[in-house]
Amino acid sequence: MTPAGSKSKPNSTIAVDKLRALIFSGELGAGTDHLESELATKLGMSRTPVREAVLILESQGLLEVRPRKGVRITPVSPGDMAEIYDVLTELESLAAADAARRGYTKADLGRLARSIDAMELALARDDRTEWAKSDERFHSELVRLGGNSRVQIIAAMMSDQVRRARMVTLYMRPAPDQSNADHRGVFEAISRGEAEAARNIHRAHRMNAKRILIALLAKHHLNAL
Repeated sequence: MTPAGSKSKPNSTIAVDKLRALIFSGELGAGTDHLESELATKLGMSRTPVREAVLILESQGLLEVRPRKGVRITPVSPGDMAEIYDVLTELESLAAADAARRGYTKADLGRLARSIDAMELALARDDRTEWAKSDERFHSELVRLGGNSRVQIIAAMMSDQVRRARMVTLYMRPAPDQSNADHRGVFEAISRGEAEAARNIHRAHRMNAKRILIALLAKHHLNAL
């Protein structure tokens, strides 16, 4: 029985979470086709919430609904990823500048600081998976601090697509020491209220990340993530 006053997740939300996890883990591989009935069986759910979840994930670019053919998990090519990074770079750089203008205190920036600390600890242990999770928290919090709800929505959609490619290349890239230093630089610029510095440091950070990722995708012919 659900405790009084608590709310359980709708089945469609649960289906979204489960399908996203299967896509990011690679169990539902890019370029593969699946019937809704197959996905419903895999999730142990009825087809209605699965159908609703599929439409949500299609709007986020993770899959494509093909009439009479079911669902195809969307592949991401190096060219696709370059375009995604270009958009994400501008949105997040805007958020960094906006956050710096909002006059946040160090306490307001606590979650941002803790995500950087967690990244540094993970890197010291060479735990790339935990580093990636902390990195995602940094970027999500950065966009939230920018205060633009539309930027948050679009950036979240773009970040989902980047995550698939990055997880495949996570242990192929050099140790992300520079990435951590960049994050620290963005944090300090925001805390000092230096909007242009925050924007420029973050833009350079994202452009470098794009260069590394695209090179790895091309080198290893990973064009069906």
